[in-house]
Amino acid sequence: MQKVKVNGINITYEGRGHGEPLVLIHGYPLDHTAWNEVESLLENDFDLVIPDLRGMGQSGAVDKTYSITDIASDVAGLLDHLRIQETFIAGHSMGGYVALAFAHAYPNRVRGLGMISSQVLADSPERKAGRYQTAKDVEEKGIGVVVDSMTTKLSADPRIQSFVREVIQRQKPAGVIGSLKAIAERGDSSDLFKSFKFPVVILHGNADALIPVERGREMKAALPHAHYAELKGAGHMPMMENPKDVAEGLRFFLK
Repeated sequence: MQKVKVNGINITYEGRGHGEPLVLIHGYPLDHTAWNEVESLLENDFDLVIPDLRGMGQSGAVDKTYSITDIASDVAGLLDHLRIQETFIAGHSMGGYVALAFAHAYPNRVRGLGMISSQVLADSPERKAGRYQTAKDVEEKGIGVVVDSMTTKLSADPRIQSFVREVIQRQKPAGVIGSLKAIAERGDSSDLFKSFKFPVVILHGNADALIPVERGREMKAALPHAHYAELKGAGHMPMMENPKDVAEGLRFFLK
């Protein structure tokens, strides 16, 4: 892992492979290791940039409230450091929200967008309130409340449950709280998504217990030129459940 200071925060990242640049953005409440099984399948096709988002993994935490757009600004700063002007960018779950915010803020830097187990819709009032309640619970009781609530929802596979449990346990409470509030306050990106002319890849498991597969189907209907793959039997962690299919889907950027 390498480290660079962006927006006053130490952002850690992994660089691997060679070819066209591709940023892989992890979801909540995970870190860059969620991509471990996919990166080895893509390193001969892409110059991979795989960061830990602010507050997560080995990156620095921020005590003040921040937005998904602020996180996207960190990604832009990292790319500036690496002297990458244009890139493909793909995000898993919350990482998809960050990728959308990046495309909105820096449209001339996006060569293609990947949405993996993600969506363009904002939270319902109930879901938003639930995120704030979870943030409060983490502040009062610690990271264990997220470990207990999220592990089985991320995947039905015991191997992957064991992996994500360990990943969540090592996250900093401040990063989890900040991420929850940023997710809760994100806007609806439906109109933005429909405007994209660059290649778009949508990958979604048909057994996703967190973001229903219908969200992926709706994105495909809204953007007919997008490449869409529904991953049979995959839950919310297709990069671990179906890594070969995810890698193949992302290679669509090169076609």
